[in-house]
Amino acid sequence: MSGENRIIVIGAGAAGLSAALAVAGEGRDVTLVTKTDLVESNTYHAQGGIAAAIFADDDPKLHAADTIAAGHGLCDPKAVDILTREGADRVREFAAAGVRFDRDAQGRMLRGLEAAHSRARVVHAGGDATGKVLELDVSAMVRANPRIHIVEHMFLRDLIVRDGRVAGVALIDGSDPQTPRNTTFDADRVILATGGAGRMYPYTTNPAVATADGLAAAWRAGAQVADLEFYQFHPTAMAVGEHFLVSEAVRGEGAVLLDEHGRRFMTDVDPRAELAPRDVVARENFRVMQRQNGRPVMLDTSPMRREHADLAGFLAHRFPTIDAYVRSLGYDWSREPIPVAPAAHYYMGGIRTDLDGRASIPGLYAAGECARTGVMGSNRLASNSLLEGLVYGRRAGLAAVHDADDVVWDPQPLLNSATGLAYDEPPVALAAPSSTTAGDGTDANEPWDRDRIEQAMWAGVGVLRDADGLARAADALGRGLAAADAHAAAAGDGIDVTALENRNMLTVGRVAAVAALARTESRGAHARTDFTEPCDEWAHSVAYMRR
Repeated sequence: MSGENRIIVIGAGAAGLSAALAVAGEGRDVTLVTKTDLVESNTYHAQGGIAAAIFADDDPKLHAADTIAAGHGLCDPKAVDILTREGADRVREFAAAGVRFDRDAQGRMLRGLEAAHSRARVVHAGGDATGKVLELDVSAMVRANPRIHIVEHMFLRDLIVRDGRVAGVALIDGSDPQTPRNTTFDADRVILATGGAGRMYPYTTNPAVATADGLAAAWRAGAQVADLEFYQFHPTAMAVGEHFLVSEAVRGEGAVLLDEHGRRFMTDVDPRAELAPRDVVARENFRVMQRQNGRPVMLDTSPMRREHADLAGFLAHRFPTIDAYVRSLGYDWSREPIPVAPAAHYYMGGIRTDLDGRASIPGLYAAGECARTGVMGSNRLASNSLLEGLVYGRRAGLAAVHDADDVVWDPQPLLNSATGLAYDEPPVALAAPSSTTAGDGTDANEPWDRDRIEQAMWAGVGVLRDADGLARAADALGRGLAAADAHAAAAGDGIDVTALENRNMLTVGRVAAVAALARTESRGAHARTDFTEPCDEWAHSVAYMRR
C-alpha cells in the first residue's frame, strides 16, 4: 500500500521468523533476509527446549522469579514479566498452529527440568531437537504467507543511516559464491534478528553463521549496546569432535559430572549440584580441567538407570540427536562417561532495546540473541532463548508496523542499585590501541585470520578473566580491528564475506574486552580472578557504550 513504511527483517531464527509473521499478521508486506538458507540459524541447532509456564503447577511469576535469580541482579523485571506472561501465550499459540512439540499418549505436552528452574516447565520437540523442529515448522508458516518475501544468501554488510534515521541495508548477494554482488535495500524499518557471536571463540556450540554481524553493524551505525561482557559458556559441550552441545536436559534427567578420578565434584560447590545455574557449572568444569592439565571432565548418565532400566533405549528416545553424535565418536554413553568441556554458547548482551524492540536509532529494531532486551541479565536461564525470540521478535514486528516516525525510544533506565540513580554517562569508553605495531612479530597491517581472533578471545575474554589478560586482549583486538577497517576501506566492493565476518567479530570482541575490563567484579557469566566478589555499585549496569 502506498505511503506505508518498508520493513525488512535480517535473520531467520526464532526472533526473525516471529517478527516477520507479526508484520504479515497486521496485513503488511515484509522482506525477510537470510545469510544462508532460510532454516540455518542458532535456533535450528538449539536442543533442550522452550521454558514456558503453561502447566497447572506453574505460574509465569514463578518463571519470572527463576529468570531474575539466574540473572544475578541485571534483569529488567518489566522485561522478564513480559517474557514469562507473553511467552506462555506464544508457546500455546504455536502449539495450536501445528509446531510438533513432544506429547504423551493422551496428547499432553511433555516437559523436562533444567538447571535453576523451580518447576519442570521446559517443553521440547523431537526429543533433543527442539530448535530444529521449531525452525522447520515456523519457517513453513513463513513460506506459506504471501506477504513475507524471502531473500536467501544475503550477507548484511552495514546499515544505511540518513539524517539520523535508518534508511536501509547494504548487502552482499552470495547466491553465486564465485561472483558475490553488492546491493542495497531501501527500508524505513529494519529489524535485526541476526543471532549471536559464538564464532569469536575456538570452542563453541554455535553454527558457522554466528559471527556478530547485526550487532557489529548496529555498533558501527552508532546504536547503543549493553552488557557485552556477559557471554555464557555452556558447561557441557563434547570435548572431542565438533564441540557438539550436550543439552542441559541430560543433567535434568539425572546425569552427573565427574573428574578424571571418577569423583562427583559439583555437590561440593553448590547445593543444586549439576543443576546449579550455567555460569556456576561452567566455571567449576573449567577449574577442574585446569587442575587436570586441560583434560576434560566426564558426564556420567549411569544414575539415570535407577529410573530407566533400558538406559540405552531411553537415551536414544529422549536425546536422539545427542545419542547419534556421541555414538558416531565411538562412545556408548549408556555404559561409559563422555568427555565434556565448557564452550561459548549464548550472548546475554547486545543492541540495547526498549520493551518493544526499538533500538536507539530511529527505525532500527532488534530481537533475539543480538538484542539486549533486559531479560537475560548476567546469566541466561536455561531454555529462555527461544522464548525470548518468539516474544520479542513479535513485539518488534508489531512496533515496526505501528510506530510513527516520531515515536521516541523509551528504554528502561539502567540503574545503579547502590544509589538508585540512573547513569548519566557510560562507565566505559573505548580508547585507541596503545600501539600501532603488532607486538608479536606479525605485520600490524595484516588482517587477522579466524584462528587469531578465536585464540585472543579465549585467552583474554574467556571463562575466567583478569585485568592483565583483558587489557592485552582489548589492545590486541583494537589493533586487529584497525587493520580490518583499513583492509575493508581499501578493498571496497571487492572485499569477501569472510573478511567482513572477521571484522565484525573483532569489533564486538574488542568492545566486550573493554567492558569486561571496566567491570571490576564477578557476576553471572563474567568471572574475574582478581575481583572475585560481586559489587553492589555495579548491580544494575552496565550502561551503554557508544562508538
